[in-house]
Amino acid sequence: MPRVRDLLMAELGSLRYEPIEKRIRAKNGDATVVDTTRALLVWEPKRVVPSYAVPAADIAGEVVPGGDGSAEPEQPPMLAGRPVYDPSVPFAVHTAPGEPATVAGAEGFRPADPELDGYVVLDFKGFDAWYEEDERNLSHPRDPFHRIDIVHSSRHVRVEVDGETLAESSRPYLLFETSLPARYYLPPQDVRTKLLAPSDTSTACAYKGRRPTGRSTAATWPGAMPSRCARPPR
Repeated sequence: MPRVRDLLMAELGSLRYEPIEKRIRAKNGDATVVDTTRALLVWEPKRVVPSYAVPAADIAGEVVPGGDGSAEPEQPPMLAGRPVYDPSVPFAVHTAPGEPATVAGAEGFRPADPELDGYVVLDFKGFDAWYEEDERNLSHPRDPFHRIDIVHSSRHVRVEVDGETLAESSRPYLLFETSLPARYYLPPQDVRTKLLAPSDTSTACAYKGRRPTGRSTAATWPGAMPSRCARPPR
């Protein structure tokens, strides 16, 4: 009897799509470039995170054919023992037949598939802001088949580097995410922050929200811009 995750992974090599009923908008500055209620989620072969595809008629501006593609990575990320393309692999890497295009200075792609005729797949990172209805969307489109659960736990968790304890807690939040290992988030009071170096980076997640610049630790997620999909650990 197959596991559900195995059934989903079995189609990883296919071009897949799913209609959504949400109103989707994309902006560059104050200008609305995309405004549609006919969006699709599209996964090119090997992609584990979808992109928005919208009718060309719902784009404010010309869809210009042509663009530069990128070669497939020699060492792609791995998931369940299989090579996959996550958001770290540039949008310009295409694994389905089709034609690159440019939309308002952003990259687009017209898949050569009759089910997607008239649609343009858009690079999420090519626009300043995306909205599902009137709520800001971060990082990438949300996948309706991808779930996260954040639950409070009394498990004892200790984080060490080179034998030195950086954090220890019996009150973590555990984050369970489809097809990924469990993650542990600890209260700041249980983290030895003086041992951590400052970081200029930040992290964004479509499900958890955006983590602001701060000390470089995965132990906490302050959630200055939290997502409605998950309650940020506190």
